[in-house]
Amino acid sequence: GNYREPRWFTRWERMGEVDDHRLNPAISKVTGQLFVPFGDCCVDTRDTKIASETCEELFTPNSPHINLGLAGVELLGNGSGSHHELRKLHTRVDLIRSATAKSGGVYLYANQMGCDGGRMLYDGCAMIACNGRIVAQGDQFSLKDVEVVTALIDLQEIRSYRISKASRGVQASSAKSIHSVTVDFNISCTASFAEVSRPIEVRYHTPQEEIAFGPACWLWDYLRRSGASGFFLPLSGGADSSSTAAIVGAMCQMVAKEAAAGNECVIRDARRITGHEPDSSYLPTDPAEFANRILHSAYLGTSNSSDGTKNFAAELANQIGNYHLTVNFDSAIAAIVALFELVSGRRPQFRAHGGSWAENQSLQNIQARFRMLFSYFLAQLLPWIRGNKGWLLVLGSGNVDEGLRGYLTKYDCSSADLNPIGGISKVDLRLFLHYAAQSEGLNYPVLEAIAIAPPTAELEPITDDYTQTDEADMGMTYEELSHFGRLRKISRCGPVSMFKHLVVEWKHLPPAEVARKVKFFFKSYAQNRHKATTLTPSVHCESYGVDDNRFD
Repeated sequence: GNYREPRWFTRWERMGEVDDHRLNPAISKVTGQLFVPFGDCCVDTRDTKIASETCEELFTPNSPHINLGLAGVELLGNGSGSHHELRKLHTRVDLIRSATAKSGGVYLYANQMGCDGGRMLYDGCAMIACNGRIVAQGDQFSLKDVEVVTALIDLQEIRSYRISKASRGVQASSAKSIHSVTVDFNISCTASFAEVSRPIEVRYHTPQEEIAFGPACWLWDYLRRSGASGFFLPLSGGADSSSTAAIVGAMCQMVAKEAAAGNECVIRDARRITGHEPDSSYLPTDPAEFANRILHSAYLGTSNSSDGTKNFAAELANQIGNYHLTVNFDSAIAAIVALFELVSGRRPQFRAHGGSWAENQSLQNIQARFRMLFSYFLAQLLPWIRGNKGWLLVLGSGNVDEGLRGYLTKYDCSSADLNPIGGISKVDLRLFLHYAAQSEGLNYPVLEAIAIAPPTAELEPITDDYTQTDEADMGMTYEELSHFGRLRKISRCGPVSMFKHLVVEWKHLPPAEVARKVKFFFKSYAQNRHKATTLTPSVHCESYGVDDNRFD
């Protein structure tokens, strides 16, 4: 999965040992060195000792920083590649604090930023900790290519802190020594009365803000690297597609903020994406104006669609500012059904009109799959219609719980180029919609009404005694489905252990009903594995996913 590091690295197995590594002649010509120490060691300057550990080692029980600190290393670096997950920053900060709280020292934590074309978003948030307290913090979500975080540290404070802990001194006296590479220079300045950096309050985003800005950064990196002219989104007016639209809106707000601050890289990318010359005067400082250029949406409705969702889609597009179409494709579905009738001599009917399960499913699926087909058609031609060049990336809107349950039509609008919400639960998406509707959030007020509307696919006729809803179709609530997903992946529960866990927790249900729900979940999960292999690439946001190895 995501942590299979042997794909890229060979582990150094000889802990505490160092080899002489022969340098490339081109490097030797510049440095005058033939060899360089290579292995497990520290750098010993005139005034301190410096060492490092790697990304995942911070999270392990026997982290290298423990012995390094006891061996006298005062400055410890970590050049990390830690990917984003919702609510993960708290864990990261706790571990960074802990790395120096017991033994003293400085922890210099740097992290990658952006997306390299995979399912991971690296969320930055560089930090510096001293003696267990954070003294500097960078942005967690940023469109900057590089961010530098600095702090001024008094090395004497580290030594005083260590001396004050007698038990640390006892363990340090018996700690295994580490090979040192001596270098003849100081890293500290000589200013005796400079003001050192003091502890700060760590800035945490709420999960709703993480959903807004994390996938937004992921989408921006994908867009600027792909050569596309923007995005196309089938906007149904439901919670999922509206969440995707709001995330693109958040991206446009972030781009506008960076452009207003003079970020030349963002301005250059925005000009290229929108078809402007690099030396043009165009500045994407208005989020709605920029959204109108790069985000295209369409409400793809039929006679089974409601005026409510159509109006939601149109109003959300208006509040974001993007280009929007309203399309009714009843005629296309009628033509396909007529062709089937010509071939077979029979005409399928919806369940509401007396049709069988197979007829009902086929009539739903053909609507869903035509939406995908027409979405790609529009994505190819909308720039041409608007007098622009290029093409559009198609965005999908399936959440992680529906993918886990298999509640989707294979090759419908769940099949797209990118899916910014494919790693997010429906429960978290509802919270995000409430946040995004507020003026202190993303300021798209219509999302409040969308958040409380019952989720529905709108693929069957509405009658006096029947209205299609997602949770009724799935046979479980989204809250239950999210719980199943966490127990299956994070807690490693099979059917029996999941039942034992839930029969205690779900006291509102009789044991037989808990057992029925657990068995039905695992049955649905097993039956729909074939769908997981075709799911659209989505940004990794949750510690549970549709498949255990989806994030290779």
